[in-house]
Amino acid sequence: MSTKLDIWTKDSLLAFEERIRQRFLAGEIRAPVHFSGGNEDQLIEIFKDVRREDWVVSTYRNHYHALLKGMPAEELERRILEGQSMFICAKEHRFLSSALVAGMCPIAVGIAMGIKRRGEGERVWNFVGDMAAETGLFHEALKYATRHDLPVTFVVEDNGLSTETPTQKVWGEDGFAWRLYPGQPAARWDIMYRPIHIPDKGEGNCRLVRYQYERAVPHVGAGQWVVFR
Repeated sequence: MSTKLDIWTKDSLLAFEERIRQRFLAGEIRAPVHFSGGNEDQLIEIFKDVRREDWVVSTYRNHYHALLKGMPAEELERRILEGQSMFICAKEHRFLSSALVAGMCPIAVGIAMGIKRRGEGERVWNFVGDMAAETGLFHEALKYATRHDLPVTFVVEDNGLSTETPTQKVWGEDGFAWRLYPGQPAARWDIMYRPIHIPDKGEGNCRLVRYQYERAVPHVGAGQWVVFR
């Protein structure tokens, strides 16, 4: 039986990150923190399709994902204060994350393969940044999941930056065309956007979603010096 997740508003997400930011600036968090910001609307829309029984596999910028997946704010805040911001994991909430660039992609594929072999109805949602989506590891995971028809949605969060370097400038600004699924026309990464859609039986289960947003926070930290106690 599918169960919907609790709904977070844009204001409540922003309020959580502001509270963590203030505690970071007060020197209470003695570990790197990667804040979210600028993508609240897109994530709220995406998570309307994520169910409680689904798995969410995330990155080092995971606060919003964890909250939207159902992790209580108090639990997430405690973990952040303990220095776990970059690798929040909670099996009971079916939530995993890691700071390894694209490192969670094969894990997402493995979970999806297990779901398919057991004939279960869950889905995996694998979030990556736009630079991670340019790596070989991401492309191998996407290709394998597509050809094996696995129940996984890859969500590329595109803010145009890899740390502080424009992502497409690294690879060549003209980009390139490629075919995501057999029979599809070639699509350029920089214009690709697939709305959330869980396909009916027979359409294929692997999906790619890419959304663009402008980063509202520094890559890491709060952009200010912190004096630890």
